[in-house]
Amino acid sequence: MQIQVIEKELVSLRHQLLTHALYQNINSIEDLQIFMESHVFAVWDFMSLLKSLQMHLTMTSIPWIPKGDPLLRRFINEIVLAEESDLTVLNIPMSHFEMYVEAMSEVGAKTSKIEMLIEHFLKNKEYNKINAKIFPSQASKAFTDFTFQVIATNKPHLIASSFTFGRENLIPDMFIEIVKKLNVASNTKYNKLVYYLDRHIEIDGDEHGPMATKMIKKLCGDDASKWEESLQVAKEALTKRVLLWDSINEAIKANLTR
Repeated sequence: MQIQVIEKELVSLRHQLLTHALYQNINSIEDLQIFMESHVFAVWDFMSLLKSLQMHLTMTSIPWIPKGDPLLRRFINEIVLAEESDLTVLNIPMSHFEMYVEAMSEVGAKTSKIEMLIEHFLKNKEYNKINAKIFPSQASKAFTDFTFQVIATNKPHLIASSFTFGRENLIPDMFIEIVKKLNVASNTKYNKLVYYLDRHIEIDGDEHGPMATKMIKKLCGDDASKWEESLQVAKEALTKRVLLWDSINEAIKANLTR
């Protein structure tokens, strides 16, 4: 019943995202480049949400001992397998993040900023020491900041809420709107991006989304305070996404007026 309460509370924010003007304004390769150069940061920070859940719900240290709920362990490990080492269209193992960066190169989007971020973490593991100039916009930084704020709570139900309602249960419908704009049949420049989007529509919608909902139910149980906290995190996650979409949409419109 609590899941239905949260979903009802999120209807307005989901509607804002699924009917956002951004989708209608991606009308050229240049528009797509602008979109991807910001969105890639959300593709990247998703993996930290996922790996944080893996650390909380499975045993990731030595010596190994059984930890937590076996169903949740299987769920998280299945998602890690898909997200960290899925198969490309050429049947080559690769993370979805790496697939996305390859898709950026295919359409001519700049990858320098996201590469700077990866370089930062090769040298310095602290998120709060990132140079803000790495991010393409304030909204992009705020989106990623929120992800790491949730992770820093060390509360699995909050991390799972951001993961479930802000990502797994949202992304398939959102990506469908983007795919509609790419005119795949007549343009081969989008092949890698379309494959990436289609994979998420398929596995998130059919498998990971429903499993993430079960995860929330198990983590919150009958604890009313956990459900309320999860609702607030879910609302904030979607609000940050709306602001990110607003920012990208404005960047596209500004580019058209030059």
